[in-house]
Amino acid sequence: ADEAAILALNNEHAAELSWLEPERLSFLIGQAFYTRRIGALEAFIMCFDQDASYESPNFLWFRERYSRFVYVDRVVVAAEARGRGYARRLYEDLFEHVRRACHKIVTCEINADPPNPTSDAFHAALGFAEVGDAVIHGGRKSVRYYAKPID
Repeated sequence: ADEAAILALNNEHAAELSWLEPERLSFLIGQAFYTRRIGALEAFIMCFDQDASYESPNFLWFRERYSRFVYVDRVVVAAEARGRGYARRLYEDLFEHVRRACHKIVTCEINADPPNPTSDAFHAALGFAEVGDAVIHGGRKSVRYYAKPID
């Protein structure tokens, strides 16, 4: 039942996240290391570890550089639910889950073009630091890669 709501919320933010078809979402959920939602679906997060069968250029960038990691593929808060701390709550729960699984690093990417200064500031406040960058999708998009060590 959550998949339809996740798909709708994801596709409302396809410019930041990438568009998903229902079959692709089902596949990704099956590969995910960690997926959580808040409420009826005010927010969600989906993450993969190094063992996922996932061909995203961003995920593969981390796989080439880290033997063990958790990659935040998508996190989104519905427009009407912003400002309630949901993204921070999802990340804090993720960090605890990562600790319990004995992972040592959480990674993500943030769009550089188009820019996403809100996400930049949010991730910096959580302790993420830039570890690289890339131009992907045939030059249509540029991203910066971030990592956060987990104690």
